[in-house]
Amino acid sequence: EVQLVESGGGLVQAGGSLTLSCVGGSGFTFDEYAIAWFRQAPGKEREGVSCIGCFDSIKGTTYYADSLKGRFTISRDNAKNTVYLQMNSLKPEDTAVYYCNAILLTWDKMYNYWGQGTQVTVSS
Repeated sequence: EVQLVESGGGLVQAGGSLTLSCVGGSGFTFDEYAIAWFRQAPGKEREGVSCIGCFDSIKGTTYYADSLKGRFTISRDNAKNTVYLQMNSLKPEDTAVYYCNAILLTWDKMYNYWGQGTQVTVSS
């Protein structure tokens, strides 16, 4: 069974930092997947935050939501089956549940897995 487990969320003051981790279980070949972070604030739609390996066969190119560029950094350690999201200069509007998403598209299938989410709360 494929598993993704997020951790690292919590309560932080505005201007602070957090690093989220997404660990992939042994059920799939982690380094073949693009890994994305999404977030969902109360009453809002889930939105993309960042992706590493999307549209990239080497799985190293990074993408960010325009509003987050310069504050968030995504990275991966395939040896640890882990993707990180370093979040700096946090703002109250960054408060949301953050989800990890693993995606693999082959010629005949799409594999798409989600973690359970980790809560990030930024106080003003």
